[in-house]
Amino acid sequence: MKQLFFTLLILFSFQLTAQVQTNFEYLDVFGLEYAGDPQISPDGKHVVYRRTGFDIMKDRSKGNLWLVSTDGEKHQKLTSREVSEGRARWSPSGDRIVFVSSEGEGSEIYVYWVESGRVAKLTQLENGPSNLTWSPDGKQIAFTMKVNEKPPVLAKMPAKPKGAKWAKSPRITDRLKHEADGVGYLKPGFNHIFVLPSDGGSPRQITSGSYNHGGNLSWAKDGQKIYFSANRNPDWEYDFRNSEVYSINLSTKLYETLTSRSGPDSNPKVSPDGKHIAFIGYEDKVQAYQTRKLQIMDLKGGNQQVISSKLDRSISNAEWSADSKGLYIQYNDIGLTKIAYMDLKGKVTSIVENVGGTTLGRPYASGSFSVSNDGKIAYTISYTNRPADVAITNKSGTKPKVLTELNEDLLAYKRLGAVDEIRYKSSVDGLDLQGWIVYPPDFDKRKDYPLIVENHGGPILNYGPFFSAEMQLYAAAGYIVFYPNPRGSTSYGEEFGNKLYNNYPGEDYNDVMDGVEAVLKRKKVDPNRMYVTGGSAGGIMTAWIIGKNNRFKAAVVAKPVMNWISKTLVADNYYGYANSRYPGQPWENFENYWKFSPISLVGNIETPTMVMVGMDDLRTPPSEAKQLYHALKLRKKETVLVEIPEASHGIASRPSNLITKIAHTIAWFEKFK
Repeated sequence: MKQLFFTLLILFSFQLTAQVQTNFEYLDVFGLEYAGDPQISPDGKHVVYRRTGFDIMKDRSKGNLWLVSTDGEKHQKLTSREVSEGRARWSPSGDRIVFVSSEGEGSEIYVYWVESGRVAKLTQLENGPSNLTWSPDGKQIAFTMKVNEKPPVLAKMPAKPKGAKWAKSPRITDRLKHEADGVGYLKPGFNHIFVLPSDGGSPRQITSGSYNHGGNLSWAKDGQKIYFSANRNPDWEYDFRNSEVYSINLSTKLYETLTSRSGPDSNPKVSPDGKHIAFIGYEDKVQAYQTRKLQIMDLKGGNQQVISSKLDRSISNAEWSADSKGLYIQYNDIGLTKIAYMDLKGKVTSIVENVGGTTLGRPYASGSFSVSNDGKIAYTISYTNRPADVAITNKSGTKPKVLTELNEDLLAYKRLGAVDEIRYKSSVDGLDLQGWIVYPPDFDKRKDYPLIVENHGGPILNYGPFFSAEMQLYAAAGYIVFYPNPRGSTSYGEEFGNKLYNNYPGEDYNDVMDGVEAVLKRKKVDPNRMYVTGGSAGGIMTAWIIGKNNRFKAAVVAKPVMNWISKTLVADNYYGYANSRYPGQPWENFENYWKFSPISLVGNIETPTMVMVGMDDLRTPPSEAKQLYHALKLRKKETVLVEIPEASHGIASRPSNLITKIAHTIAWFEKFK
């Protein structure tokens, strides 16, 4: 009798647990967390990482440093400070952790002593520091920081009367790059390298001149030089894709230029034995997409060789193995983000293929890793139903050990949509294509569901099987979601990504529509209830689709480029399109720029269309979205303009704006069910 009672109790508890699960909801976005920038200690026993969540009262992301042991026994907040922390790096001996923290105005450098748990602020800086790097002996810390300069003055104004309230002084710039989306106006100045004693003191500026010195820093084994990337060419401002690898002697401040080709050479890293420098880059062929190659050279820049020539993928990060016989690399491959080991002859040994989970809005590739002296690898592990956690593996790729469960308190009690891969062929040229389908959490095979086609941005980016709050909210609203990687997407090689050169939008439109046909063949979608959306390049594709066909009941075009002529000359990156996207500047190739502008198809649009844009967007300015909205209004087509205050191009960077975007998209689609 007692056994029967306990059996019934267990069954009841299981049923109760199942009953309390609910669908993913808008406010759940504020409960999400993810792990980022996992840094493993030199002895492989601990990982410090940034734990990022969201403040529902301030509507902002917030992040602190946490420490977890690789045996999984200890997991604790690094400090007791309730302020923003990040960019943690272990000292070579593992006795200290240097990090950046902001408290009130500005960011400063702090150090944490592992044994005592004490924290000290080392700096009082003019601007925020980046690229913190320990010297080999642990006595110094190198970092980069912007050094302010005064803006140009063209006219001397007369003195205003005492107490007079005149207008503010004009903002004057003579720079090519003077603003950036999400930041706004860039104050004049240049990034320089500094060196700071690790026990405190005055930072010493190492580099000089009207050039930007950025990216990761790497010390020579003897601590006498620092290797870095920059563009110190005389015409650097207009030669903006170029950068070289340099070294600078800390005593003499003399530079050596180690690379000299056209194109970006960056991320220099000295091998542990001090004999080689690894760096990432390519010879610029001036095209839409080029894969970043891993290369090595000696300390003087000689004997340069590409070791990743056989891997037709773009390498985003590389870390030397402790024996200097190879490097651990990260790259995107067929929608997945992988970590592998590459020896100096270019042989690749795969380790893991589920890195990511640090972009919570849409399912973009992301994530990072670090390696200990004994070959343990800490990385951000990704699942379709969870944002990033910290995991540990090794060179042999043994089953990863997941050290954190940051979202179990929320997502274990949520029904999430299952994600399924779909492969299909292009009707244009037989190209192999890939996408993903997200099903409603209560999916019933006997029913037909409405479909949302969600197009990714970039367009030189890629989606993958990663957690996405946006896709899950669409699915929770009862939609099947299809998100494809058409030609031009990364992770499929240089030729695939470069198919958009002077051809965008082009056959990538056919790739999306071929994917829709492949989804329809699965017999789960109601072909009379299909909807389409996307942001940025996805907004371009959405506008192009509804200009080419009337198959969708409604569309949401978010932060689009409608007119390449106007966009190219007003966006924050206005200088970067000519020749790599389309030949020549707009005034040199007017007809070509117009041919690929979605506004050229606006006379064909019959689909009810919501147009959405952030009011502070500098990448695809509101004037682009308004061109579509105004054209549709003049044609008396059903349309509405949604302008989101205090939102830049990355609308989803504030949780409430992410919710605003999804809620309005779903509401528009529901209107046309």
